[in-house]
Amino acid sequence: MTEPVQMNSTGHVLCITLNAPERRNALTPEMLCRLADAFISFAQDPLLRVAVVTGAGEQAFCAGGDLARTLPLLTGDRSPEDDWDRRLLAEPQVLAVSGLRDFPLDKPVLAAINGHCLAAGLELILGTDIRIASERARFGLPEVQRALLPFSGSMARLPRQVPHANAMQLLLTGDSIAAGEALRIGLVNEVVSHDQVLARTMAVAQRIAQNGPLAVRAIKRTVAATSGLPLALSYDHENAAWREVRASADAREGPRAFVEKRRPRYEGR
Repeated sequence: MTEPVQMNSTGHVLCITLNAPERRNALTPEMLCRLADAFISFAQDPLLRVAVVTGAGEQAFCAGGDLARTLPLLTGDRSPEDDWDRRLLAEPQVLAVSGLRDFPLDKPVLAAINGHCLAAGLELILGTDIRIASERARFGLPEVQRALLPFSGSMARLPRQVPHANAMQLLLTGDSIAAGEALRIGLVNEVVSHDQVLARTMAVAQRIAQNGPLAVRAIKRTVAATSGLPLALSYDHENAAWREVRASADAREGPRAFVEKRRPRYEGR
């Protein structure tokens, strides 16, 4: 059987694909477990520097949690039936990591949003760093319409990433917005033609992967650590990151390559 979450690497970039297009990539317990495993594997692999997450098919990036299997399991309306169900209930880390929430990942993750991005799908992209969307994509958090909450980070993260009123409209109405509106409010970085979404996202990922990996990770780690802190404390984090990175071999290689007019050879040390 085809794996419902696929991983393919090109150089230093890992592409993670939600691969259940017949269900609009709705997340089953198995998919959540496999997605969590994929992110953990990415975090631990020293050769991988950037990840891209996308969905298979022409319709959806991810339509959310599977309403027949995942949501009833989590609400107690369905008893666990297999090892994936039991693991999802027994390991809180699965939901946290699969949604890039409460998971200390200092490598960049990009989203190639190839279609509808709803509920848990939208919550997943809130944990990514750069988002490129198809012109066909739509974004929404319909949970409230089913008397549920978007519990994987949206209530905390969305109002920090887009204007408060736009966040509250998405959260409270459950209505969806088009890609152009998502771009206008800053939810995504770019909107491109449907057939260019993955290629454009991979190009940005490869561009990031060419940079000094220690510097890239320190930037992401410092931005996360200083969110909401007073400036004085934030500068302490910046100073610590600068001391760490400037002592690296890569920090000597970058300026040397510039002076010698050649491409730098970064080794992550």
